[in-house]
Amino acid sequence: MKAKSYFLPALLSAFLMWLAWPPHTFAAPLLLVGLVPLFIALDSIILANERKTGKKVFLTAGLTFLVWNTACIYWVYNAISAYNSPIVALPISIIPFGLGALLMTFAFWLYYRFRVVVGRKGLAYFALICFWVGMEYLHQTWDLAFPWMTLGNGFAGMHQLAQWYESTGVYGGSVWIMLSNIMAFEAYKSFKSNTGYLKIRPALGWLLVVIIPIGISLIKYYGYEEKSMPVNVIVVQPNIDPYEKNGGITPAEQLRTLTHLSDSVAQVNTEYFIWPETAIPSYADEDHIRSTGEYLFAQQFLSKYKNGTLITGIESVKFYTEKKTLSAKQDGNSSTFYDNFNSAMQVENSANVQFYHKSKLVPGVEKMPFPKTLSFLAPVFAGLGGTVSGWGWQDKPGVFYSQSGVGVAPVICYESLWGSWIAESVRDGAQFIAIITNDGWWGNTSGKDQHFMYAKLRAIETRRWVVRSANTGISGFINQRGDVIKASKWWTRDALKMDINLNDKLTLYAKSGDIIAQLLCLAGIVLALFIPYFTFFRKKQTVKG
Repeated sequence: MKAKSYFLPALLSAFLMWLAWPPHTFAAPLLLVGLVPLFIALDSIILANERKTGKKVFLTAGLTFLVWNTACIYWVYNAISAYNSPIVALPISIIPFGLGALLMTFAFWLYYRFRVVVGRKGLAYFALICFWVGMEYLHQTWDLAFPWMTLGNGFAGMHQLAQWYESTGVYGGSVWIMLSNIMAFEAYKSFKSNTGYLKIRPALGWLLVVIIPIGISLIKYYGYEEKSMPVNVIVVQPNIDPYEKNGGITPAEQLRTLTHLSDSVAQVNTEYFIWPETAIPSYADEDHIRSTGEYLFAQQFLSKYKNGTLITGIESVKFYTEKKTLSAKQDGNSSTFYDNFNSAMQVENSANVQFYHKSKLVPGVEKMPFPKTLSFLAPVFAGLGGTVSGWGWQDKPGVFYSQSGVGVAPVICYESLWGSWIAESVRDGAQFIAIITNDGWWGNTSGKDQHFMYAKLRAIETRRWVVRSANTGISGFINQRGDVIKASKWWTRDALKMDINLNDKLTLYAKSGDIIAQLLCLAGIVLALFIPYFTFFRKKQTVKG
């Protein structure tokens, strides 16, 4: 079999999956058939049973997933090079480009091995779904986490078809997409090889798998009604160039810009002001925050709004008399240790101050992966200009509570990819979600659009409004159905105001989290163990024969 006979279908699958992926909003249903050309190629390779079949399966699937991943997240290099020297940025970029593709490829290779060794086509397909979701779940939970390309995220471009994520989360979408592709492939094979009713029967089954979830989703979408529990919220987009130190302005000027934009749209009863990630750029000692000029400035600003609460990004620091955390660093030659945090801070018209520390840190950029094991490499990364191990983190999501009792889930940048993390905040009492981010590091690429669109899925999963403040765009408001109600433009200075509705009811997903992924991951481990067992069993039978 010539290489081009299976590489061309592999590239076709990569193109279809890219076309269906956000920020494209017109072709999301292509996800349901986009992998069919790859299935055709792999089936041909397996049935040919030539030399090095496993290698051909791996390379063919790897081509699809490497091209697809790179085409969708090419912008990663922009973000990483903003923090690191080119020597560090290029190899670190390979992690999201190649590692996600490698895990996807490995899922298909395991499917091939299972199909050959165990047989039973239906069980092999179930195993593929388990292997795939297991790899996605791994890529969300380990220290090299980058769940940007989780299949279920693809319907952020057409969220009207994913309303049932309120029960399953994005992993339900991953299962649906994989199952649809499998059944579409079987329908294709049947159409080629059968006659009469048998020719179209698998296609009818595939249509049901596609139409029923879409129908349920559209019924939920058009039938969903929000309960009226309004609060007035303002999100601010200061549009400060992240590539210039402090955006080319002093911290004091930055604060004046933020307060001026806030005042320009505020009303007497405004209850929340949301400022972006690192809006307060100077490192502030959390234990002495009330004596800092930035805090006093924020308090003076809020004094005009009796019920006002400010949630802002801030770079903070906390000092210890001993090494209390894994990320703590020694302060020179002294006996003092400290942590730097990328934080969210809530300030009110009272002495109450609350902090949340960004916890889902970008591997290799904001946090060294596997810090206990690889701690000896920290000086090497630092010497190359990297910022690994630069940030501390906290182990659980947080909820900010205002004087009036309103609960808010503070989410910083990259964390908005973790539905289960945000769901835990909702279980703990969050009534809306506040995402603060920068996004300016990525430039005017599809990264900023994807990041904004993924927030729609968090709104659906939890049925909570999402308010989003980004330094350089995109800021906006997303309702409980996932509709973008108001949004800013890229690279514009803006402030947006909206009355949003609180919600205190829990969706099934908010209650159960990623239980689907966890169960399929467990099933995938069990099924993967069948491969060496049956291999050994067959060898034993051959020897006896």
